[in-house]
Amino acid sequence: MTDPAPPKHWYQDWRGLRDRLLHPRVEDAALEAALHRAREHQPLPVIWLLGKAQAGKTSIIRALTGSPHAEIGNGFRPCTRTARFYDFPVEAPVVRFLDTRGLGEVAYDPTEDIRYCESQAHLVLGVMKATDLAQESVFAVLRAVRRRHPGWPLLIAQTGLHEGYAPGAGHTLPYPYAQEPWPSSLPASLTRALRAQRAALGDLSGAPPRWVPVDLTLPQDDLPPTDYGLAALWAAIGEVSTLGLQERLCADPGVRDAFARAAHPHIVGHALAAAALGALPLVDLVGVPAVQAKLLHSLAAIYGQGWSRRQVSEFLGFLGLGVGVGYLARLLGRELVKLVPYLGQTLGAVWGASASGATTFALGKAACYYFGRRRLGERIDPAALRRVYTEALVTGTRLLGHDTGRGDAETIGRDSSANERK
Repeated sequence: MTDPAPPKHWYQDWRGLRDRLLHPRVEDAALEAALHRAREHQPLPVIWLLGKAQAGKTSIIRALTGSPHAEIGNGFRPCTRTARFYDFPVEAPVVRFLDTRGLGEVAYDPTEDIRYCESQAHLVLGVMKATDLAQESVFAVLRAVRRRHPGWPLLIAQTGLHEGYAPGAGHTLPYPYAQEPWPSSLPASLTRALRAQRAALGDLSGAPPRWVPVDLTLPQDDLPPTDYGLAALWAAIGEVSTLGLQERLCADPGVRDAFARAAHPHIVGHALAAAALGALPLVDLVGVPAVQAKLLHSLAAIYGQGWSRRQVSEFLGFLGLGVGVGYLARLLGRELVKLVPYLGQTLGAVWGASASGATTFALGKAACYYFGRRRLGERIDPAALRRVYTEALVTGTRLLGHDTGRGDAETIGRDSSANERK
């Protein structure tokens, strides 16, 4: 489908975009209400972390999100008496982590929390310290969940491997747990503990769980590498689920710039929010630029850059008139399609979601180039900036068209319906 012809006075709208990016004309409460309405049709993928206190759940969240400095402890919000959730990034989330606390504690009945978490989860991630063999409270929940949902994917991370090392010893490199048999050079007591945990869980309903030994530490722990086993954990998540989490949370492995890597999940989160708004009739004309404005302000903060009228004008000027024509044609054209009775509502929603998300993703990636160059005091090449925008339009369209957990959600939905009929 080709873009419709740009409006006659499109350049005035392109200039007007500068003001909308600086001063969104949508009140925060109204925008949040629209986003809430949109998210009802595009729920977040939810990872249910299930393990005892101090098992290493927060370390896993930090490693998966790539935000070692995130205030995860303060970011958790309660959802039952003892269960809590953490959305990442908080401003425009791409994933929700659900944590059940209190397992193994005296006088704690997890029934209410388990029931709530079962209704939310797309992936169950058991977490247990490798040297802690008293895991019956966690095993009991895993067995119960699998009895009710034998088709659910189950991943179990065995953490804190270094607690099974001899004093002063470091990790075995390269990572040895990807293939059986494990090398005899591994600490014998640790090997026994890892295998004892697996044997103690026993056989479950459905497919066997996927076990992954990891040791996710902080730099001050002086135990390099700090992300020991993280690649294996990502591979396992990719094998057991269709959530597309790594693409949502991590930039391309070739991106070495720490700012660009930190910016990626924020860009994806805002692009998903814009896509959700874009599917709603007559919302995205004001709502999508407001989401894009929030994204650009967030990126400026990540890069430690100002975002004044002069910078906005400069950024749009570097993007150029050609990009402006395409942007405005997409913004206005999809609204006209939505007004066509019956078929237009469907086509307009699909087009609006795709175009809104992709243009937001492209603006974010182009802004990373812009802010990155300015931070280093380097010359900004307009042609390179436009190339980044154009390539990101393609990448964003593909990324936002990814099956974002619908397969898992549908599996869980069918599973739940089958159980309700029993």
